[in-house]
Amino acid sequence: MDIKQVFAACRGEFLKCQNVTKKLHARSDLCAFLILDRLVPGTADMIQGAEHDEIFLDVCLEALEKVASEEDIRDLVRCGVMIDDDGLTMFV
Repeated sequence: MDIKQVFAACRGEFLKCQNVTKKLHARSDLCAFLILDRLVPGTADMIQGAEHDEIFLDVCLEALEKVASEEDIRDLVRCGVMIDDDGLTMFV
């Protein structure tokens, strides 16, 4: 299953932060950032840009797809992470 299909399959868990299995922080946005940094470590800022009420995350989808389990993706969705054709996003 590709990463977009996993995100779609987990849609029902969106913003259910209380269900995160490996909670790395009490704040859902910081928890998502820490999960992403654990999976795909980076040296640049996590937030790549913003528009209206949405932020764009600087994470390579191909690299994430290689290392993330379905549970990792489910936890990201629970923290409010979404996927589109351009990458990962979150509402602010």
